[in-house]
Amino acid sequence: MTAPVRPFDHEFAPTRIVFGPGRLAEVGDEVARLGASRAMVIVSGHAPGGDTVTAALGARAALTWHEIAQHVPVDIASRATAAARDAGADVIVSLGGGSATGLAKAVALELGIPIVAVPTTYAGSELTPVYGMTGGQRKRTGSDERVRPRVVLYDPELTVGLPAAVTGPSTFNAMAHCFAALWAPAGNPLIAALAADAVRILTTSLPVVTTNPADLDARAGLQYGAFLAGTALGSAGTGLQHRISHALGGRLGLVHADTHSVVLPYVVALNAAAVPDMVSRLRPYLGDDPGRALWELAARIGLPHDLATLGATGEALDGVAHDVADTTNPVPASFDTIRALLDRAYRGREWQ
Repeated sequence: MTAPVRPFDHEFAPTRIVFGPGRLAEVGDEVARLGASRAMVIVSGHAPGGDTVTAALGARAALTWHEIAQHVPVDIASRATAAARDAGADVIVSLGGGSATGLAKAVALELGIPIVAVPTTYAGSELTPVYGMTGGQRKRTGSDERVRPRVVLYDPELTVGLPAAVTGPSTFNAMAHCFAALWAPAGNPLIAALAADAVRILTTSLPVVTTNPADLDARAGLQYGAFLAGTALGSAGTGLQHRISHALGGRLGLVHADTHSVVLPYVVALNAAAVPDMVSRLRPYLGDDPGRALWELAARIGLPHDLATLGATGEALDGVAHDVADTTNPVPASFDTIRALLDRAYRGREWQ
């Protein structure tokens, strides 16, 4: 007998995907397709492709903005919004990682103009209506369809020069979206299938990229996996893993992707027994102990495996546990449970 398919709801998000090597040159065509004529270009200082975007936009480039910081500080978002308003921007083109996308979302939230996102990492936030801004050591997040990019352009060539220290954690960020989708109450069979396939692609492509950073096929695999993971996130939403990472970022200023590479194995290990379908789906790629498999993958490619190395302090973890306690999760997320999990992640020796 086959397993029954439980009832579910699903809506397809209205985002156009443009995928393939060399397709950054089409960004001007995508802006024209939206009927826009004055683009605010948000570009990370280290992101490749800035000149290509400027050339492709031509006279449609009304403003270029370079001031970007992780966790989208409120003051930067306010200045960027004011600059976009003064320039009469009617579209935003973001080029870079999650911080560039996040700033574009903050501006779009205020001005109601569309985003054309060009991600250069594997964050996945370019496919979601989720936004976040930080102020006063707290990260405020929300969901609003105005911030979901109308177009996402994936060009694997933009990721070839991405350092290993960014590639690995960013891929773990993408995988965190997958696991959330596999146990979230808002998940469904379609999204679970996408998430499981994303884990397959990400876990097989990441070691290849680590060994040969110029392997364009493997880079394309990571970017395609991130697309699937972001699609899952946009439908199923986030959960405990992301709440912990946002709290660590807001309270301690830790890099968002780095926290995923440390914390994700512990959250997966916590939930594995309560989500047997997740373990079953991922067994071909992660075996019977997915938490351990993720920890070993991180160790194999040389990622930090403890919060102390990232700069966390043990005394700050009580506040993080208070911030995320009682988050909806397959295993009840009591303060004591989360505090114990954070202590293990702080020491990082669970599977040694």
